[in-house]
Amino acid sequence: MKKIIFTNIILILLISVSCKNKKETENNTKTIAVSEKQSDTSVKITPISHATAVISFDETIIYLDPTGGKDAFADFEKPTYVLITDTHGDHMNLSTLKELNLTETKIIAPKAVIDKISDLTAKEFITLNNGEEKSMSNFTIEAIPMYNLREEALKFHEKGRGNGYILSVNNERIYFSGDTEDIPEMRNLKNIDKAFVCMNLPYTMTVESAADAVLAFEPKQVFPYHYRGTEGLSDVDKFKRLVNEKNNSIKVIQWNWYPKK
Repeated sequence: MKKIIFTNIILILLISVSCKNKKETENNTKTIAVSEKQSDTSVKITPISHATAVISFDETIIYLDPTGGKDAFADFEKPTYVLITDTHGDHMNLSTLKELNLTETKIIAPKAVIDKISDLTAKEFITLNNGEEKSMSNFTIEAIPMYNLREEALKFHEKGRGNGYILSVNNERIYFSGDTEDIPEMRNLKNIDKAFVCMNLPYTMTVESAADAVLAFEPKQVFPYHYRGTEGLSDVDKFKRLVNEKNNSIKVIQWNWYPKK
């Protein structure tokens, strides 16, 4: 009888320990899952139109060259930052900026832009000019020159006025060209993970020039953007072909920046 009682006690203890271990394992699994979710710091980029995009990571929301009025951003949280490349209306759109709630937003732009928007209500204006770099709380931003080279196009974008940008976020370097031609400063870029490169005439550069520049600095991925000119949309299929004929390790990703309405 004593033997049976002793055996039952042992069984109860074993079941208790097993249940405890199972519960601890379940709790640990839940902890890992939460931890993984909290550490998901990948950068999400959403095209809006032409040169306008929303960049999000961690709890940071960046509106790049916001245009289209506040309705274009109805699906997004208020911006932590607004990033503007140039003074032209397809980049610095005053009517859109006035419609947005920027009271908790820091605006980053070159001096030529800041001078034109300083009467807006914003949390802070940060001037960043060609060649300058600034560390924010969870990313770094570099201002890359953007300008024209062709004689007939010099009137559109003079050197020193506007910025392209490199955002360094969680060990990823993302380049937005702004309005430029295949300038040396672009061709000499290093270690770019994602590159958003313009190509439209007469304002920036040809598809051929854009492809040649990309082949020079070899980003891991390249996204044609800002490709609507006076004669319609540039041939982004040709751009992809020109790049991959000479370097098929560069991934050319084509987003539709101009959806039909």
